[in-house]
Amino acid sequence: MLPANHKGWSSDSDGWTKLPGKGHNLDEMQKALHRKASLKRDLRSQGAQITPYSAPMIPSSETDQSFEGGTGASLGPIADALCRTLQVRHIAAGKAMLDSAEAALANLNPDDPDAARLLLLVAQWVDVGYRDHHFLNFLLLRVPAERRKCLPIGDYLRLRMAEAYRALSTEDAVAAIESLDVVLKMGRDLPDDSLEALAHFWKGRAHRKKGEYETALLHIVRAREIAQKSHDELFTAVIQVQESWLLFQQGMRREALRLLTHAEHILQGTDHFVVLGNIESARGRIVRRSGEYARALEHFDRSIAIYAKADPNHLNLARALVNAAYVRRLLALQLRKKIDAQCRSGVEGKSAGTDVGNLRSRHQQICHDAILDLRRARQIYDMHSHLGGTGNVVFNLGYLHLDRGDIDRAREEAAEAYRIGFEKNDRILMARARILQSAAENAHVEEQLGEDVDLAVYANRAREHSEEALNLARDTQNRRLVAGAWIARGITAANEFFQDWEEARRCASEAASLMDAGDNDHLTEELASLKSRVVQASGIADMLRSWSEGTVGDKTFQQITEEFAEIVIPKVWLREERRISRVAERLSVSPKKVRRILRNAGYLQRG
Repeated sequence: MLPANHKGWSSDSDGWTKLPGKGHNLDEMQKALHRKASLKRDLRSQGAQITPYSAPMIPSSETDQSFEGGTGASLGPIADALCRTLQVRHIAAGKAMLDSAEAALANLNPDDPDAARLLLLVAQWVDVGYRDHHFLNFLLLRVPAERRKCLPIGDYLRLRMAEAYRALSTEDAVAAIESLDVVLKMGRDLPDDSLEALAHFWKGRAHRKKGEYETALLHIVRAREIAQKSHDELFTAVIQVQESWLLFQQGMRREALRLLTHAEHILQGTDHFVVLGNIESARGRIVRRSGEYARALEHFDRSIAIYAKADPNHLNLARALVNAAYVRRLLALQLRKKIDAQCRSGVEGKSAGTDVGNLRSRHQQICHDAILDLRRARQIYDMHSHLGGTGNVVFNLGYLHLDRGDIDRAREEAAEAYRIGFEKNDRILMARARILQSAAENAHVEEQLGEDVDLAVYANRAREHSEEALNLARDTQNRRLVAGAWIARGITAANEFFQDWEEARRCASEAASLMDAGDNDHLTEELASLKSRVVQASGIADMLRSWSEGTVGDKTFQQITEEFAEIVIPKVWLREERRISRVAERLSVSPKKVRRILRNAGYLQRG
């Protein structure tokens, strides 16, 4: 017996359920009018009444039907109705339809000619928010291995696609890619273009999961092209949400945001809350990269509210909670810097004491809220047995422990995150965990905790972890992850034990080459801090002398120019009474570049 969430259907008073999908430019409006005319002709031939056009429609009698049946019940009508409802992204109707088909699904007959088609449709419905992979797996297990040998090629490919999605939803990206490779190599045998688009869509997401962003983008673009060719506006919009994130990973922020706005415009009238939540979440991550943490948090909070409309325990909601907790931590770090600055300033008096006290209260509240977010996210991940999500929760908890000085707890959480990443073959999580472990060991070194022999152990562990993090990160196409690993390696080289300033400078240069001009977040701050430490320790004179002698190492001329600017511009800025416009005029550079250099050198606050 399958668990059912709810029964029953709702319909409009006029007997038709209206669904969005309206065009928003001239060509699309013309296509919509053509579809409208065709729809009217079809309905008149059937004697149906016409309602004013606003979007594709499905009869409420179709969504109101319930599917009874046990063993031997025909699956064709169920599959037909689910397919039509999915095409117009009427999510609540489709979920209710699946609930009403409980008996027929529980007794699915693998010999039914529509069994494979129905299994793939169930996979698609799980993808848009119906239950989870356990439900799909229950149904797939009803198809014995020997039955596959007798399947027509089209049904065999449908079954492989359903299994590929099961693998993707259980975090096995490698198995998903292997199955979809088979499907796409036999693409000419696919029953229709929409299935080829779906195969590319899922394969792109699997490659993204592995950090293979260039390959992912190729498949996502191909999926979008096929969907556009088929005039499937709604599926095109869904694909564009994935495409926007991959463009953002390549530094194309404006293009990414434009695609998100376009997709939202197409989908905003639907109840496709999973994708609408994804749009808000993606905006939050894009804004976060520019250092606008308060705005990012607003986007994540909105995404959480949208996901909750689909399912208060949806996996994407848990992911948004983790993202929100991460931003809260960054806000807490900013507050702590303000607290430290006020304490260092030595300003006394009741007002100063009150200000510091208020800041500390806010800091504690933000950290508390972050922990609550992570606790709730972990509950959802545990509910779905989603180990990778749990790993991200543990990883973020580790940083919160490190921020408040609990180094041992941070090390424990980092080790657990690495173990989970290793078990799931998640090299991104493994690299992040090693970066955290390196930071924890460096904290031991910087705080001089233990005897000299202990410091050597901590320092060498930090180096080992940072080197492994770099190797793991290089196996992905995540430029930010690689940059973070280089920074971790540089911080280790510059710690109190090694003080290898040339290696630290090299690591900083490598990290800088991977950062985008618009980056203005914590990673940029960490890089600026590393550069500042290197310059202060090794001396500007030594650096200039090396350059004058032609000793530039592996640096490009652009990198040398950037380092020189980071030396000169802050000095001129201080001489020009901290006036950016005067520095820009004096040096004939843009004010934007002056601000960027000052932020990178740690002279201006971010955000």
